[in-house]
Amino acid sequence: MKRQETIDFKTGLKAFGESLIKERIAIAKRAIDNAQESANSEDKSSAGDKYETGRAMGHLQKDMFARQQAEHMKELDQLQKVNTDTIYETARTGAFVKCADHSFFIAAGLGKQLIGGQTVFFLSPHAPLAKLLLHKKAGDSFLFNKIETVILEVC
Repeated sequence: MKRQETIDFKTGLKAFGESLIKERIAIAKRAIDNAQESANSEDKSSAGDKYETGRAMGHLQKDMFARQQAEHMKELDQLQKVNTDTIYETARTGAFVKCADHSFFIAAGLGKQLIGGQTVFFLSPHAPLAKLLLHKKAGDSFLFNKIETVILEVC
């Protein structure tokens, strides 16, 4: 790939990741709203404990989804700070690492994604595999799934 094509590809990966995280934030928001609505609509019954238990469960669910939403928002913020306009010589945050059987984008922990017919593993910069790749360059090797893997390209 030419320089601009590489930058455009990495920018596309970043945009894909941002879209995926925004979708997760929206799902968490809907879940928060549903949990709140459920807690608010819990009917007072003759067995008062059931009413209180239902409301408490709704609030617990709301809190759980709120924590998930906060984590997604934090992840989105970190991803938006990733620089994809630079071609890197070694693996680091913002780098795309291509191997014979696997490709990695070190930016956000979104796991295995299929993009344009290509499987790309989105790695958090704090993930053990990203740390293993850190500062490696084309021609270097590392152990992935107990298989010695050679890096073909870093950009």
